[in-house]
Amino acid sequence: MEIFYIIIVVFLLLLAISDLAVGVSNDACNFLNAAVGSKAASLTVIMVIACAGLVLGATFSGGMMDIARNGIFMPGQFVFSEIMVIFFSVMIADILLLNIFNDMGLPTSTTVSIVFDLLGASVGMALYKITSDGHSIAELTQYINTSKALAIISGILISVAIAFSFGAAIQYLVRLIFTFNYRRPMRMFGSLFGGIAITFIIYFMLIKGAKGATFMKPEFVAWMNTHTMQLLGICFVFFTSLLQTLYWLFRVNILRIIILTGTFALAMAFAGNDLVNFIGVPLAGLESFKHFAASGAAPDALTMGILGTPVSTPTLFLLIAGIIMAFTLITSKSARRVVQTTVQLSKQNETGEERFESSLMARALVRGSLKLGNSLRKITPDAVHERVEKRFVQRKRSREDVAFDELRAAVTLVVSSILIASGTALKLPLSTTYVTFMVAMGCSLSDRAWDRESAVYRITGVITVISGWFLTALSAFLLAFLISLFVNWFDIYAIIGFMALIGYILVKSHLRNRKNNEEVTFDKESKMLQASRSVSAPLVFESTSEDITSVVISSSKLYYLTLNGLIKEDRRDLKDIAAEVDELGVYTKDIKNNSYKVIVRLQDDSIESTHFYIQVVDYMREAALCLKHITGPIYTHVNNNHAPLIPQQQEDVRNLNESVSVFFNALLHVLKNRKFENLTDVQHQKDIAIELVEKMQKRQLKLIKKQEVSTRNSVLYLNMLNETKNLVLFYVSLIKSERDFYMSIYEGKPAHVEREALEAIKRNPKV
Repeated sequence: MEIFYIIIVVFLLLLAISDLAVGVSNDACNFLNAAVGSKAASLTVIMVIACAGLVLGATFSGGMMDIARNGIFMPGQFVFSEIMVIFFSVMIADILLLNIFNDMGLPTSTTVSIVFDLLGASVGMALYKITSDGHSIAELTQYINTSKALAIISGILISVAIAFSFGAAIQYLVRLIFTFNYRRPMRMFGSLFGGIAITFIIYFMLIKGAKGATFMKPEFVAWMNTHTMQLLGICFVFFTSLLQTLYWLFRVNILRIIILTGTFALAMAFAGNDLVNFIGVPLAGLESFKHFAASGAAPDALTMGILGTPVSTPTLFLLIAGIIMAFTLITSKSARRVVQTTVQLSKQNETGEERFESSLMARALVRGSLKLGNSLRKITPDAVHERVEKRFVQRKRSREDVAFDELRAAVTLVVSSILIASGTALKLPLSTTYVTFMVAMGCSLSDRAWDRESAVYRITGVITVISGWFLTALSAFLLAFLISLFVNWFDIYAIIGFMALIGYILVKSHLRNRKNNEEVTFDKESKMLQASRSVSAPLVFESTSEDITSVVISSSKLYYLTLNGLIKEDRRDLKDIAAEVDELGVYTKDIKNNSYKVIVRLQDDSIESTHFYIQVVDYMREAALCLKHITGPIYTHVNNNHAPLIPQQQEDVRNLNESVSVFFNALLHVLKNRKFENLTDVQHQKDIAIELVEKMQKRQLKLIKKQEVSTRNSVLYLNMLNETKNLVLFYVSLIKSERDFYMSIYEGKPAHVEREALEAIKRNPKV
């Protein structure tokens, strides 16, 4: 029997490593989004600083470990075998949930996940025990630490409102003082602002957070508590003087120092507060097993009241956990996807591209806010209004690729660090995701990042993320509750089954991440656009030409496979094709959305060719939509098991597929070789394809008249023919616009101009 529990403990410890990796990937946005969004330093520097904060912060986490041992349930009411079922259920449910949210690229709360996992598993075990003994369900309160659980849950929920309010209020005050054109005010007050910010960080991270560190001696902690004000005064004077001296001597950017310091502090706060979410339960399981092995008692007779007593977590364990978290942060692409969500919702202005669509609630909130704003404007004196408005006039940014400026990033980091460290000092497992996300959103609101062009999309995103948090709580409770019941009902068979399931999910997730080797970045612009403020027309043409060739090749392949899938009724292939068509649609949408930035950065002498560029981008987007309107209905038709094409239709579709393939080949020949004089070949193949489409339409109408085909068959078939015609016509228009674009740039120019542009694109490929 002891061997069986050894296996479970080892499994829990292995899951702790996996949970660390999955959890850090999900929570990376908590401490990376401010530095990444403002691009205060290179990604490598940001990562190194964050990793150092994670490793050091992990050693401050010891005091939080009691939450996993006795914060949710009464350990003295359960025996060893029951405690191990609870811990096993918690870890299985936690891994499942976090994997799902990581794949979706949504930041969820690991704190909420672990708290409700513990609650669900302990309630499940308690109910099973109560019903098995024939007792009343009213006795459930004897097994659950209701007061502590409610305090933790309330703290998590209240932190949402506090974080948003503090972030909005402090950002508003800071922006009133420094404005968007903060270079001059920073020269005068920057060192003072930096001294206050860093002093707050030092106070809450070292003085308040030190209580939880396992290596801190009690007498040293007591000395710090006694001399708090003196230490604060020294820190303030030291850092203010240091920053001012660095500015005088080296003209250092004070805000960047604050951002990088804040990133370190927030990573440290995250590790100190959230490490319990990942290794608290496995370590509690290990302590339980040690007590069981030393007692010599039966697993179903040994009560676990020992978990109610404080135990110091070995610093070595905490340090190893910190190193694993740091390694995961560097290597995880899931972390970058989650960071991208928060950064996009915090962007200072609309970019033409939003992660989320608008929603009914978002539109209602925006309309209500506009009405409230108009009402407040009427009662505000004009002089006050004008003075405030002047403080919020945005200057033209020197770098268009940053999501927001360094001042907002600094405020976000300082406020988040203070709130999280305060919760850590009080031993409340505040959700770092909730706090940092809501602080970022509050700062965005005060900074007027959500203007009328983007507000509905950003608010929808916030609603989506917050809804995911509540879904996390409900899902975690139910999943852990059900797993604990299954383990009680089916005993070892359920344990083996869940072990196999988790192993399969983790291996599959790892293989999927390795297969998806596309680099995840924080900006979808090409390096060509990120490199400088202005770009030349030849560079834009060559970049766009690569896009067109890629889209035409994909369209040709996907159209051919779609029609083959329709003939063969291959549902699985059509599903994959439809997904690829959706990706192509997103790709062309991104190109079109970025066209505004391209036009802004085009050199003045390139304006004449701009309208050709816009035509090319529009036709490319419309062609991708035509393909979507072909593939989507065909997949739906086959997926719903509707009647297949009759033999005559199948033969016609094969002929059409071949004709359109010949058209695409002619199109690609012109594009790749830039032989625009061969456009007559493309026109000829277009005429053949359209003539065939019209003949097929007439034959279909005859079949309808004779009632030889069904209504669904006719709607699908005629839609496919009509969209095929549109697809061919759009690509003909695209190649003509591409020709005009080419001629407007290179006609009359030396050959080396085109050659140099091609070489530049090869040096700066698409991200």
